Amino acid sequence: MTSVGGRPRQIEESDIVRAGRTLGMRRLSLKAVAAELGVSATALYRHVDNRWGLERLVGESLLAELRLADEPAHDLVQHLLSLGMQLRRHVLANPGLASYLQVLFPRGEAGRRLLADAVAALERRGYAPEAAVVVCSAVASLSIGYAAAEDLQAERADAIESVRQDVMDDILADERLARAHTRLPEVDSETYARLILTAAIRGLVEVGPPGRPVAQIIAELNEAGEGV
Repeated sequence: MTSVGGRPRQIEESDIVRAGRTLGMRRLSLKAVAAELGVSATALYRHVDNRWGLERLVGESLLAELRLADEPAHDLVQHLLSLGMQLRRHVLANPGLASYLQVLFPRGEAGRRLLADAVAALERRGYAPEAAVVVCSAVASLSIGYAAAEDLQAERADAIESVRQDVMDDILADERLARAHTRLPEVDSETYARLILTAAIRGLVEVGPPGRPVAQIIAELNEAGEGV
């Protein structure tokens, strides 16, 4: 697409962000954004150096919308669980964001702000900054990792549904698995994520309570895992 007079259309960084968000992180590429804007891929290089830069631009735009709520009345486990669930919901609301976060975090200003806010909330609960980074990063990794699996399942929902009954038939054909399956309660995906996170967070808080140095936390975990 060209402007009046045949000159190439001029685009701004905000145009790239808008086009990238319209496409979504799953479909994001220099070629796709250029096509969305009606320009050549070369026109994007005034604002982004490569695919990595494009991902950062759009990914940070999505992260900038997340504000981590901190309820002062929450105890430590409740606070960390809230942190994890807020991250999970934001990731699932933005398909493809999970992979951006898993490759490297933080990459930009919005990510650094989220990490700084999470660390500050734990400092208010008695953690040293370095221990706060370890604890909140562990919770974030668990939450994002689980959300990434959910995101992938959503992306492949049609394919999964087409083989779901075959998988279930195979499970029920195994006596032990069938007996276990029929005794399992029905829980939705959010409830299941909350249960798993709660269990992990309780263990994390037990080994890394406020005031314990990072070196002690690592030493205790290393000792528990020796010989495995």
